[in-house]
Amino acid sequence: MPDASMSDKAIPTNLRLLLLLEELARVGEPTTPTAANEALGLPKPTIHRLFHTLEQEGFLQRDIDGRSYAPGQRLRKLSVNVLSSARVRMVRLTVLNALAKEIGETCNIAMPERHAMIYLDRVETKWPLRIQLPIGTEVPFHCTASGKMYLSTLAPRLFSKYLNLATLEAHSAKSLTDPDALKEQIEIVRSAGYSTDNEEFMDGMVAVAVPILDDNKRLMATLSVHAPTQRVSLETLTGHIPRLQAAALELAELVLS
Repeated sequence: MPDASMSDKAIPTNLRLLLLLEELARVGEPTTPTAANEALGLPKPTIHRLFHTLEQEGFLQRDIDGRSYAPGQRLRKLSVNVLSSARVRMVRLTVLNALAKEIGETCNIAMPERHAMIYLDRVETKWPLRIQLPIGTEVPFHCTASGKMYLSTLAPRLFSKYLNLATLEAHSAKSLTDPDALKEQIEIVRSAGYSTDNEEFMDGMVAVAVPILDDNKRLMATLSVHAPTQRVSLETLTGHIPRLQAAALELAELVLS
């Protein structure tokens, strides 16, 4: 990482955009040009020009405050494509296959998008009775195990903003649609280190999820298992949390190695 005292000329022109994106990824939340430049030390016109270029090309987008920037659609798609590269995905599916075989139920990896969790990978159970949620499916934050796991990692001010602005739609009779009830549930998730879905997204389906963390201990994806209640109880799935956590560590090491 360049020192803040470096001059404009110290950073090659063809590296500036990459180093800026690296800094935005390191911070992990909407960032202003001034804050990002504390690590890069570029002249003010240069840093603003870089932000403008990335925004124009869809790699960044302005946050709700109008001053800070967050990853845009092209950057989010880029990150998913990197994680889905053939060799990485092959080994990742090996980990998922071993986990699904041991637990006997469908296992998933999901990543947070701006408005939902999106399934990146999955390995189906061998049972004929299964719940179909294919790769690319988007599911809500507030009523899924993976989504609640993600919400639990948000900074308090960002989670409060989410509670104030989000529409907590009922997907089943057990969906949490009251902001105070969801807040209480997320506090439990933060304390426990894993999350559950007790038929909140879909009648007759239960699920548990654990985080896959980056080298800064931030959530980059979730690992979850779901099953029909005709075959498995939520209590039974919760008993698999240690195995899920071990697999999540394997998956994190795969991405970061």
